[in-house]
Amino acid sequence: MLSSVSPLSSAEKNSDLDIDHGTTSLRFWEELPCGIYSLSVDASNIDSCLVAEVKKHEWTDALLEQLIKWERTCVEPVPMEPHTSHCKTVVMQDSKHSAYSNIFPPESGPIQVSISVPAETVLCSLRESVRRRSSLHTIFQSEPCGVEKQLIPVAVLFSGGLDSMILAALLNECLDPRYEIDLLNVSFDGESAPDRISAKAGIAELRRIAPSRKWKLVEIDSDLSTLTFETKHVMSLISPSNTFMDLNIGIALWLAAGGDGWMHENYERVRYRSKARILLVGSGADEQCAGYGRHRTKYRNGSWLGLNEEMKLDMQRIWKRNLGRDDRCIADNGKEARFPFLDEDVIKVLLDIPLWEVTDLNQPSGVGDKKILREVAQLLGLHEASSLPKRAIQFGTRIARESNRKNFGSNRAANQASAGSVVIHAKTVLN
Repeated sequence: MLSSVSPLSSAEKNSDLDIDHGTTSLRFWEELPCGIYSLSVDASNIDSCLVAEVKKHEWTDALLEQLIKWERTCVEPVPMEPHTSHCKTVVMQDSKHSAYSNIFPPESGPIQVSISVPAETVLCSLRESVRRRSSLHTIFQSEPCGVEKQLIPVAVLFSGGLDSMILAALLNECLDPRYEIDLLNVSFDGESAPDRISAKAGIAELRRIAPSRKWKLVEIDSDLSTLTFETKHVMSLISPSNTFMDLNIGIALWLAAGGDGWMHENYERVRYRSKARILLVGSGADEQCAGYGRHRTKYRNGSWLGLNEEMKLDMQRIWKRNLGRDDRCIADNGKEARFPFLDEDVIKVLLDIPLWEVTDLNQPSGVGDKKILREVAQLLGLHEASSLPKRAIQFGTRIARESNRKNFGSNRAANQASAGSVVIHAKTVLN
């Protein structure tokens, strides 16, 4: 059986199996591995059972075969030949009045930063990737003739963090100036959620580098205790994923894609629902540029080779762990998720760059992790956002904290139980 989503009943049944061991011994639904398939049905005898054969076809594009293997030529520096980088210097603006001053202490005076030449190559590939995914021909090709084109064709899943700021800045460069851009931000703690704070700082920086663009920060506020029906619905969307982490991420994405929130207009906070049908998502940035905490752990324990293997594992399983779940949660709202960091040319460019140019995990968080993307942000004029640390959506929106309190009693109890990887007991969450 092939299905876009699993029925809720099967999601509930899946969640009750082997709960004590944290895994399920039986799965009805599985994510379909990426590829092109054909289904041949023998209907010669309609009175008997139909016999079907499913065949997966190999990619004919040699580039795709190469990218699936995800092999990097330069993984670790040669000790006898210290690596050198071709760099140029960028002068940061005086950040005394930084929009991020409530997150980081203000600096005094201009700051000089060194930008590697590979960062310019990555910027060019990312710009082209966003252009492909925001082309008006692509967006409006299905619109009937004579239908007025909407003013907001594209939105960004927006935390105000490094990845979403880069996507927003590039979308501004690629999209006709007459169109507005919605920045969709979810919070389960009102104005106090880290993602809400960084989003407000982020839109201020975007307005400085692109003052003629009309930016709309859509504040989508929610309360987990009131989402009983929605939780059941998202459970069916994320299936066969079935952990609390999957559910928390799924709910946040589903709410963001709905675009139903508030915005500030003429000094008033008014209801607003985004009508953008295309949603740019930053998936793939952390996997390719060593943005996760486990990447730092692997580097400490296994140096460059261990780090590279962990990143390769992440990229080769991203379709199973992330993309199916995320795409279903977004598509359920009639939106199409597009992933600029996973463009084939972007992947190839990043693989062609030595790993030590992509990341430097000897440096602290917010500096060395995703080093090359921080340099890209500097080139775009996003000097303040370029130093923001990684924060996952479930923590930035504070849905993980609310889920921990609801299902485990407290954050401490949830941490002791490793709540993120715990398989969901349907009766616990869905009642």
